[in-house]
Amino acid sequence: MSKRNTSEKQQQLPVSDQALKDLKNMKISGNLEDTITIIDSLLGMNADFLKRRFHVFGQYPAAVFYYSSMTNSTMINSEILKPLMYPPPSLESESIAEDQLKSILFNDSLYHSGGQLESSISILVDGILLGKTIVVVDKLDEAFLVHTRSLDKRAIDQPATEQVIRGPREGFIEMLDTNISLLRYRLPTIDFHIETMEIGRRSKSKVAVCYLDGVTNLDLLKEVNKRLSNIDIDAVLDSGYLEQYIEDNHLSPFPQVQYTERPDKVVANLLEGRVAIIVDGSPLALVVPTVFNQFYQTVEDYTERFLLMSAIRMARLVALVFSLIFPSLYVAIISFNPELIPTEFAVAVAGGRAGVPFPAIIEVLVIEISMEVLREATIRLPQQVGGALSIVGVLVVGQAAVAAGFASPITVVIIALTTIGSFATPAYNAALALRLLRFPLIIMAGIFGLYGVMIGLILILNHLLSLKSFGVPYMSPLVPGNFQGMKDVLIRGPLWWMSDRPSFLQTIEKNRLGTEAESGFDVMENLHNQTENVLDPMNEKKSKGASVDGESPPDNGDPSRGNTV
Repeated sequence: MSKRNTSEKQQQLPVSDQALKDLKNMKISGNLEDTITIIDSLLGMNADFLKRRFHVFGQYPAAVFYYSSMTNSTMINSEILKPLMYPPPSLESESIAEDQLKSILFNDSLYHSGGQLESSISILVDGILLGKTIVVVDKLDEAFLVHTRSLDKRAIDQPATEQVIRGPREGFIEMLDTNISLLRYRLPTIDFHIETMEIGRRSKSKVAVCYLDGVTNLDLLKEVNKRLSNIDIDAVLDSGYLEQYIEDNHLSPFPQVQYTERPDKVVANLLEGRVAIIVDGSPLALVVPTVFNQFYQTVEDYTERFLLMSAIRMARLVALVFSLIFPSLYVAIISFNPELIPTEFAVAVAGGRAGVPFPAIIEVLVIEISMEVLREATIRLPQQVGGALSIVGVLVVGQAAVAAGFASPITVVIIALTTIGSFATPAYNAALALRLLRFPLIIMAGIFGLYGVMIGLILILNHLLSLKSFGVPYMSPLVPGNFQGMKDVLIRGPLWWMSDRPSFLQTIEKNRLGTEAESGFDVMENLHNQTENVLDPMNEKKSKGASVDGESPPDNGDPSRGNTV
């Protein structure tokens, strides 16, 4: 049975991949012409594939192969071809034997630090496809594989989707090595480990799994590697491909994997014990496991003082609730329970709806759908006209709909507040889930009234309680309850309150503030005890003999005070 599955899988492979698979066990024979023929048959039809023949030390035939579009030609000329054509100064007067040639080339002549010896044809061809350069020398059974990849990349800039007022201004770019360097300089510790793998039969995308050794739970790391290694796909063009494969519930509208383009946010999650996944070619890193409260938290919550940011976080939560239930509450009250509205306000609402020919549910659904279409059009249009369209759509179309009797003014206000509330949710994927859930809530409110709204909310909450991300309950630390974790859910507690890492991550090292025996209050008390008010004016008066009534002593012509005698 296993042989049949293997043969079927081989038949499904592309022709080029199958040809490379047939060469998997083939080694370099030592005949330069045979090697050139094999590589030419695989890559020679490409316009950017270059082959350069030369003689090593003027006597041994050799050839260099590379893609000109993916390599640095200056590096190849100065660090590979030139030193291999001329013998090292220490060996200019000596004859070099064939049995010493490989060792001399690798240890004395090759200037590049990223070189290795390889005999497998398939590995050498894969190296060329990834932007490396190979050097084949006649009568040598191994070739030189040199890392010469050089691709144009955009500059490191401020993150476009996660802008902050106070915080770092650096964001990830598409190059994996640059993204790792942004993490590396923020975590200069030997505990920061990176494991890499290739995913994608054709794209061979390099994926980096980042974690903190001694902090991250090893079972979590094994599960992440297992889910990633089980992915068998043609190409991975973005980290979103991996997100859809490794999440627990594929049918849930709520995201179970957090993505971010901020290096400081990834480092903060690594310090808590999470695992980060970065894909070569994607500026967005994935963070697992994920709980719901991460989607309404921002970097500024921790860079500013806790009292101010706790108030801002509460306002953000109110906006989140508004974006979900405000339209359905309006439909339920208008259609079924108008007695809940104050009398004067009810008269104003009835007057505004006097000329509207549709019931409240139809009116709200039409305006909500129109708003979603307008929002999508604003995102897809060029940046120069997108802002103008949003202003025209909101002001002109909304005012025209009210004037034509197509919608009531109160409905336009409700939908506007709902839209503003959805914009206040920091995470786009979480805000999108709430936007989509508004529509079934509106329909249930139009059919069953307030009972329908409550049933819908109970179903949503029940679904949230059933979700898990890599085994972690989605509503942690609320359910199951954990007092230490609740200090950073509804409010942002002081940093010295949160002395332990999140308990639901089951980290190896629990404490992140002071020692295990000290609590956060002990640490802060020690810090306050060690501080001194060195610039207190009262201290200055006492040191210079000031009188008890607070009069300053004469300065006796001290030139530093600007007086002359």
